[in-house]
Amino acid sequence: MTHLFALLTPTEFALAFAVTALAGLVKGMVGFALPMIIVSGLGMFLSPELALAGLILPTLIANGIQALRQGPRAAFQSVRRFGVFLAVGLVFLLGSAQLVRVLPQSTLLLLIGIPIMFFCVLQLTGAGFTLRTPSKRIEALVGAVAGFIGGLSGIWGPPTVAYLTALNTPKGEQMRVQGVIYGLGAVALAVAHIGSGVLRSETLPFSVALVVPAILGMWVGGLFQDRIEQKAFRRVTLFVLLIAGLNLTRRGLIG
Repeated sequence: MTHLFALLTPTEFALAFAVTALAGLVKGMVGFALPMIIVSGLGMFLSPELALAGLILPTLIANGIQALRQGPRAAFQSVRRFGVFLAVGLVFLLGSAQLVRVLPQSTLLLLIGIPIMFFCVLQLTGAGFTLRTPSKRIEALVGAVAGFIGGLSGIWGPPTVAYLTALNTPKGEQMRVQGVIYGLGAVALAVAHIGSGVLRSETLPFSVALVVPAILGMWVGGLFQDRIEQKAFRRVTLFVLLIAGLNLTRRGLIG
């Protein structure tokens, strides 16, 4: 604990705990947004590098739980169905993680936030698009975008959720697929940032400490998620995406 408080004050740690608990609550309800909320929240009072290090282990464990909620067999079926997405995303994630200290953060946030807002406005106003039949080309493209963004920022939820929503993926399957994609992505993220130096002996205790509030929040959120019908679930998903997109765009414009 002494080593942990060498990086941040007790007040900052308490705020980090609260932010992570909120992120877990939202993830438990809609299946995503944990890294977005952690990075956005912690980035208000901690360095981007420390915020990124902090989200790695909570993201890994939370998504592992979500992926296996319906059993290993169902998770494996999701891996097979979205194999192209996962494979392409992995390649781009491992590559972009090494650029984490090169690309301006404001540019990245704008590239993430603006497309999210555009997609959500279309969907919520009824003018959105759907993909009636999956396309391997589109799946590979979305996987590349998600992986590239994920390696740089730890955030790969928006492109993934946008793609799953466009496919009208049923609630239960969408929750499982998100867990599988994010879980495998979190493993790759951890490996990539051990190599980049973001996750190291000084920052690892912080990431470990944030696992507890993430799991507690996710458990509470899950109690609500099971009671949400399909239509309401879709709208909640889109509203969370819209809020995230607005916040990311705001940070990209004004810092």
